[in-house]
Amino acid sequence: MMHYFHRQVQLWGEATQEMLQHKSIAIVGCGGLGSSLSYALGASGIGEIHLIDFDEVSTHNIHRQIAFSLGDEGKNKARVNAEKITARCEYVKTVVHECNFDAFAQKGIRVDLIIDGTDNLPSRGKINEYAISMNTPWIYGSVEAFNGQVCFFDTASFSDVFKITQKTPAGIAAPIVMHIASLQANLALRYLAGLAVKKDYLYYLFFNDEGELITQKFGLPTP
Repeated sequence: MMHYFHRQVQLWGEATQEMLQHKSIAIVGCGGLGSSLSYALGASGIGEIHLIDFDEVSTHNIHRQIAFSLGDEGKNKARVNAEKITARCEYVKTVVHECNFDAFAQKGIRVDLIIDGTDNLPSRGKINEYAISMNTPWIYGSVEAFNGQVCFFDTASFSDVFKITQKTPAGIAAPIVMHIASLQANLALRYLAGLAVKKDYLYYLFFNDEGELITQKFGLPTP
């Protein structure tokens, strides 16, 4: 196993890599953010990854949802992601939940970290409520056009920061999806490996009209 993870072992040693084998995460939503998260974390040695999505692959998903290829249309998104993870790394157990988040929450499965791969505010509100009830941290991510947001929620509450509406996101450029998912995955891996993570801190990234990448940071109110 250590040969497979050689470059990571060089980064943090065998003990930390072995520790990751005893960690579990849940990725809620396996489309744009979720499929990029699966690729980034699925070969990192996390022991168990729960993949939650009721939706099926559509042709218009494929350009920005990197786990999917032409021919995957009609297949469950969580299941396709699980197959890709398994094909890349035999040291990770995947658990597929072909259901919505409400149904997953009713199962009461405890994980070390929840990661948001959804695309709407009401679903994130539900993740927030569930995470608080389970005393589990979660990582929020969202994308729209050339913009994105990321936050590691620990003691702050999503519903205190965002107004929960049914707002439909505008168009999305594929690279920003992978960029935001990469930031989420880095926060997740650092946390699971026992490294420092800035919690309850919202990062907002966007390209201005001159094409400059701007990053803004905001501390969130905590109890």
